[in-house]
Amino acid sequence: MNPDVYQAAAASALTTNDYVLEWIAENAQRCQPDAIEWCDGSEAEKRRLTDRAVEQGVLIPLNQKKRPGCYLHRSDANDVARVEHLTFICTPTKEEAGPTNHWMAPTEAYAKLATLLEGSMRGRTMYVVPYVMGPLGSPFSKIGIELTDSVYVALSMRIMTRMGKQALDLLGDSNDFSRGVHSMLDVNPDRRFICHFPEDNTVWSVGSNYGGNVLLGKKCLALRLGSYLGRRENWMAEHMLILGVESPEGQTTYVAAAFPSACGKTNFAMLIPPRRFQGWRIWTVGDDIAWMRVGADGKLWAINPEAGYFGVAPGTGPQSNPTALRLVERDTIFTNVAMTEDGDVWWEGLTDRPPSGLTDWHGHKYDPASGKPAAHPNSRFCAPATNNPFLSKRINDPEGVPISALVFGGRRATTIPLVLQSFNWIHGVYMGATMGSETTAAATGKVGVVRRDPMAMLPFCGYNMGDYFCHWLEMRARIPYPPKIFMVNWFRKGPTGSFVWPGYGDNMRVLKWIVDRVLGSVGGRETPVGWVPREGDLDLSGMSIASEDFMEATAVRPEEWKEEIRLQGEFFRTLDPYMPRALELQRELLMSAVEMGAPDGRGRTP
Repeated sequence: MNPDVYQAAAASALTTNDYVLEWIAENAQRCQPDAIEWCDGSEAEKRRLTDRAVEQGVLIPLNQKKRPGCYLHRSDANDVARVEHLTFICTPTKEEAGPTNHWMAPTEAYAKLATLLEGSMRGRTMYVVPYVMGPLGSPFSKIGIELTDSVYVALSMRIMTRMGKQALDLLGDSNDFSRGVHSMLDVNPDRRFICHFPEDNTVWSVGSNYGGNVLLGKKCLALRLGSYLGRRENWMAEHMLILGVESPEGQTTYVAAAFPSACGKTNFAMLIPPRRFQGWRIWTVGDDIAWMRVGADGKLWAINPEAGYFGVAPGTGPQSNPTALRLVERDTIFTNVAMTEDGDVWWEGLTDRPPSGLTDWHGHKYDPASGKPAAHPNSRFCAPATNNPFLSKRINDPEGVPISALVFGGRRATTIPLVLQSFNWIHGVYMGATMGSETTAAATGKVGVVRRDPMAMLPFCGYNMGDYFCHWLEMRARIPYPPKIFMVNWFRKGPTGSFVWPGYGDNMRVLKWIVDRVLGSVGGRETPVGWVPREGDLDLSGMSIASEDFMEATAVRPEEWKEEIRLQGEFFRTLDPYMPRALELQRELLMSAVEMGAPDGRGRTP
């Protein structure tokens, strides 16, 4: 590398931290950038980098009258999603990574990626992106630095994190920061790897420019490294939204919830109550990730480590998530959506029919008769959290918010009721450990196959999943006043194959029952597998749902559950010999209870 490049970068450095400067020098020597640019997080820098991205064709300006500050990015057609098969946990032994993760020995991974990174940034700029995950000054928060040759990444990290000089000021002279290195290379899938080194608090990502693979503060630090750090430091990094439910009397109850993909996670985080719930408000703390610690009061407290939303666009519409439509009206980077003739954006689900004259996500004229989508099914919006009109005022609270309920959800056509409360913490951990969603014909060729996704963390746990379950079980002893645990299923179908619950805003009715159960102000019906609401326990006023549909939605049928528990046992066996005995015993207890339960699944009431 030209010595003048590093000398110029060192002269303009935003820190005197020797650990940071030495690490940057080492990677600059390897990657050989033509320039090194420190990101300070200022508005002037945002304008400069945006202009550069437009000039390079990385960003396309949208109609600035309709969407001020909004731009479109089109990625390579082979680089449109996370690549789980190319994502590795690099622990000293394979057992530490566990059977659900792809593993590579650290020495092998460092050597392989170092070779790929050699000279990778010639002709490019290395952006030094310092950032904070979590509120500034919070004991929850973590500091990271990402070195990247992508201006798209630098601008997106500005939205998704507290990015800039403030991170380096908080770091001071400490060596405690997450080290991230990213290079697009030639965006070739054969040279694409996302490697996590939990013991080193390090991520190296090469060959991609898709957000989930390259915004290293998000899934990489916040979940994979975060989960590893959480186990070591006695806290929890979870793939959970955080919302606050405010009653007309001004009392706010906070809930964290985990959902696999395509189960309405962001919609739930931004739920708008139906008219029946006049005076009730839902406040979004976060839509994707929760870091949780035990507070001085003995309760579980959570922060959202992110500062923005990286949401899936298709399916986001006026009915499913009107709040999301408002937050993407300005200062948003869209990726792989379609563009209208007048420079606006469109995706499937935004309106019933596509407007004429669309340009598809490839940049070609869209033909509705082609049968292909105009927007990529995984197209995204990247928007600041401050755009959310219902953003919680406690988003930047250093202590976070107290969590009263944990909710797990999946997509199941049968068996799992609309809402189910666990009997206790161990039972709740069991519910989370066995949660899953049914596949579709389009995805697998066979309908109804349950893909287990424990706590929605299967792709994101940075260590052995069996040890992860143990961590959940061990946390109970550290939480004097633990949250109640629930499971929900918006997707149950009746005998005719139609959904028996309308979902969307009406999910507020289920959420209120959850809150009331936490407060001890509403009853329920005990079944062999947990508590469900009786018809009078759930506020159904103002909606048209037949009594038989409600009973179907909340039914617990022993024969279905016998098969479900058997299949859960098959999943547990894939984790042998790492499965904690406590969850095996819980499965046996549930099977015994189901076999002894009443034929109609009804039980005692409180």
